[in-house]
Amino acid sequence: MSLFRDDGIVLRTQKLGEADRIITLLTRGHGRVRAVARGVRRTKSKFGARLEPFSHVDVQFFARGSELIGRGLPLCTQSETIAPYGGGIVTDYARYTAGTAMLETAERFTDHEGEPAVQQYLLLVGGLRTLAQGEHEPHLILDAFLLRSLAVNGYAPSFSDCAKCGMPGPNRFFSVAAGGSVCVDCRVPGSVVPSAGALELLGALLTGDWAHADACEPRYVKEGSGLVSAYLHWHLERGLRSLRYVEKST
Repeated sequence: MSLFRDDGIVLRTQKLGEADRIITLLTRGHGRVRAVARGVRRTKSKFGARLEPFSHVDVQFFARGSELIGRGLPLCTQSETIAPYGGGIVTDYARYTAGTAMLETAERFTDHEGEPAVQQYLLLVGGLRTLAQGEHEPHLILDAFLLRSLAVNGYAPSFSDCAKCGMPGPNRFFSVAAGGSVCVDCRVPGSVVPSAGALELLGALLTGDWAHADACEPRYVKEGSGLVSAYLHWHLERGLRSLRYVEKST
């Protein structure tokens, strides 16, 4: 029997029995963790109020062994709020749908429980903080988060140089299967010809050039989101359920 302490973001919750929940978190030190929180669905439970999606929390776990991830689910025995990002997200539909897609993406990219994913964790914390503060348009924050999640997991797209031969860009064609922009000699069936403005926007989102991204024309934003969605779906091998609601909010 061991105690573990970590900080994490609550990704989702599931009902368990009459008063309990299974809480899924992305933690700093242990990656994705599922734990049982007892009694949190009771109306007077302050403990449960801290364990809602989008919450950044400091959590104590109790496990029946020397490892946090073992045969059974650990218990979540204590929780302290670090930052209640949900307060600035759930009251706005565009922020909420973008935030939900971010949580789903983080969970999909951390499919092995107990394996640290520090870069993905820090990316999610920063993304939710920016979203809650309303510093930029929600769909731009989401696209930046999706692109950077792809990058930290080894799928960084190219938006200028050829993804296959390295020919300096800009290049006209774009292929999700080839890894992004491709030159005329490397283009493959299914390649598209996006506008230069859309590719410049996506490059800005990937590198954090918010001055360029915030000033971008809506037509390039919409086109860029379509490319990001297609690229993400290709590498995840199936789509995000939450993206359909993001599309309705824009």
